[in-house]
Amino acid sequence: MTHEARDAGRAAGRSPKDPRPLWRQRDFGVFWAAQTLSVLGDSFALIALPLLVLEATGSIARMGLLTAVGGAAAVLAAVFAGTVVDRVDRRSLLIGCDLVRMVLYGLVPVVWLLDPHIWLLYVVLPVCEAVGMFFAVGYVTVVRALVGTEQLTEANGRLNATAAAAGVLGPLCAGVVAAWSGPAAAVGVDAASFGVSAACVAFVRFRPRPADDDQGSKKRPGLWQDLRVGAAFLRGHPVLRALTVLLCGFSFLTLGLNDLVIYHLKHDLGRDDGTVGTVMAVGALGTITGALLVARVRRRLGFGPTWTGAVAVCGLAFAGLGWASDVPAVALLSAAFLACVGMAGTCSMSLRQEVTPEHLLGRVTSAFWTLQYSVAPIGAAVLTWAAERRGTTPVALAAGTCCVLIAAAGLFTPIRRAGRA
Repeated sequence: MTHEARDAGRAAGRSPKDPRPLWRQRDFGVFWAAQTLSVLGDSFALIALPLLVLEATGSIARMGLLTAVGGAAAVLAAVFAGTVVDRVDRRSLLIGCDLVRMVLYGLVPVVWLLDPHIWLLYVVLPVCEAVGMFFAVGYVTVVRALVGTEQLTEANGRLNATAAAAGVLGPLCAGVVAAWSGPAAAVGVDAASFGVSAACVAFVRFRPRPADDDQGSKKRPGLWQDLRVGAAFLRGHPVLRALTVLLCGFSFLTLGLNDLVIYHLKHDLGRDDGTVGTVMAVGALGTITGALLVARVRRRLGFGPTWTGAVAVCGLAFAGLGWASDVPAVALLSAAFLACVGMAGTCSMSLRQEVTPEHLLGRVTSAFWTLQYSVAPIGAAVLTWAAERRGTTPVALAAGTCCVLIAAAGLFTPIRRAGRA
């Protein structure tokens, strides 16, 4: 019997809609802490492991190769993650993902105490990045089981806000620990964070899936057919189809934004690395602000105006970045851009959770993310290549204008009236 089945008795008599505010819902609070710790561990690894490579080899190229291998593993895992998430007990999957990362990352400081082996990092990081993708898809699918559809946007806003905070705190703490006791010790702290996250998830009571969704039929479809289900659902739903297409273009234009900001600060404005870090920190505060405000804005304006308005402001902020001639202006525009990215992303995820059947949510989420980011790396390469040759001002203006046009295009799709029921 699965954990979810055992929780059926505990959940008996409890309404799918919990009237209590989120901060008073025990299961969501514990899950919130677990998800934050998991993101903290991921962000810790993104700094600690490259520092370990640099300490051992002194090669920036080797650092870049490690990051590239990890990113490729995550993209590949995204293709299959939804199929796996929809076939297994989701709580067991989340706990298993955290335990796998705890063990693998925990191997690194142990091996480093005996005899450092760089090749181990090129095994550990790709596996952990792939496992992290399974965790990410799994956590998206269980939020609705915790809070119901009425509080989805608020719950996602809080989860995204703390994830953004962890994304800032993780690298900062990793740098401090690495400077104090070495990068290997930072990786050990990373491993411990996943162990605590797994323990938290073990105490969360998820509502069981509907009986007809758990099995579907006696004969399950083949893997290839299963992989096509998520894409087919997106294609068949008018709003999700439009969102997928428009966000694919938006990701193509904006994935290289951080590189453009860094290049603008260092090359155009002649600032140092400390200034770059400060601007990135201010931008992260924008992400947190947008995530906390999105539920209130969506309730007042509705999904369509919130999403299209956020994307339009993203475009205006992006266009202005190339013209900004002082650091405070760059920081404020970066914060505005990231705040609106957070609002648009939270709205998109919440709507997808609301309209997708429970038994398809993993595959639909996986397909959505895979399609959304399918051409984004190419866009980042084009954006940075153009900025190097033409300058940041015309490139930022062109990309920002295209983002505004994407928002305008959304007004001529079903997105405009989405979420009004």
